[in-house]
Amino acid sequence: MLPFILFGSLAAVGAGSLVYRRRLKALEGPDLSRYGGPRPADFDVPADSEGLDRLNTYLTENFIEPAKIKGPRRESLQKKRDMFDEGGRARTDPDVEYRADKIDFNGKGVSGEWVLVKGYDSGRRLLYLHGGGGTVGSALSHRALTTNLAKRTKAAVFAPNYRLMPEHPRRASIEDTRASYRWILENGPDGPSRAKTVAVCGDSAGANLSLTLVNWLSRTKRRQADAVYVLSAPTDSTVSSPSLKENFETDLMLQPLIGPFLKLPRLVLLSGLKKMSGYRPTSPDISPIHDDLSGLPPTLMQMSTAEMLHDDSVRYANKLREAGSPVILQSWSRVPHVFQMFDTYIEAASDALDKAGDFLNNHI
Repeated sequence: MLPFILFGSLAAVGAGSLVYRRRLKALEGPDLSRYGGPRPADFDVPADSEGLDRLNTYLTENFIEPAKIKGPRRESLQKKRDMFDEGGRARTDPDVEYRADKIDFNGKGVSGEWVLVKGYDSGRRLLYLHGGGGTVGSALSHRALTTNLAKRTKAAVFAPNYRLMPEHPRRASIEDTRASYRWILENGPDGPSRAKTVAVCGDSAGANLSLTLVNWLSRTKRRQADAVYVLSAPTDSTVSSPSLKENFETDLMLQPLIGPFLKLPRLVLLSGLKKMSGYRPTSPDISPIHDDLSGLPPTLMQMSTAEMLHDDSVRYANKLREAGSPVILQSWSRVPHVFQMFDTYIEAASDALDKAGDFLNNHI
């Protein structure tokens, strides 16, 4: 009798394992490892940089330490949003105009602001999608980036305040992004007028929105952007990039945000992401690398070799290149996620933005 019980138990375990693997495979999608591999930094930032030390101290105090606090003293979501906005408010520039505006497109109203420098060309437009994990961030919080890009291009830069989670579903930010792009084609800082050229740009979560936007434009055969510039882009919501774990200790910004999720069993993690976002992890609407990447506009991607999303950029750029779409991938050593925001700390930020300005001026 015992052999039959053992055989039945093993068969049940085997069947359960098979079901587990099938469910996991359905959520993971195709293997992307062939698009990855080692990639040294294009630009080296010295380890003994004084500015880098100050920046790492700032990130530790504002990202790492608050995440360790448990219970009611833990920083609230609103406090995080206020902290981000306060950083942007401190970066106002007397030579730059921040002009509030509101998108009104097919019944969708999205607030935002134009960032304009003297002599701006209203026909050359740049849609900037801010980062913040989809839960924090605004046009105000990311003025360090929109201001720098406006100065380097003299384009009219518009940053929308797309709807954030958890008050709104993930789909809301995607809808607002698409509406913002279609609106900016026909509306400039001085009122209704058709755009001559348009670039789509964004950092982190905004980089993800940027890439999924241009993929959607391609799929639906709409007026495509003339150029794309993304910073530290998350491209694969199946979280399969090796650097997510390999760069855990060196990524002081994303470590407290992503770290807890990486401890979950993979099936639990992906099932949870599906439920939370309302999309399968492989959906092109949240995972641009799982889309057809042919026929896309010239794209500049910048990232750090020390950040957890390093491989997301490498894999996306390699697949983009294989599909025949023009792409430039640039990387810096030792700097944090979206290091371009910290131009008051490190020279690498200004260097990267200079390169972005040159790229955008060549295409819009």
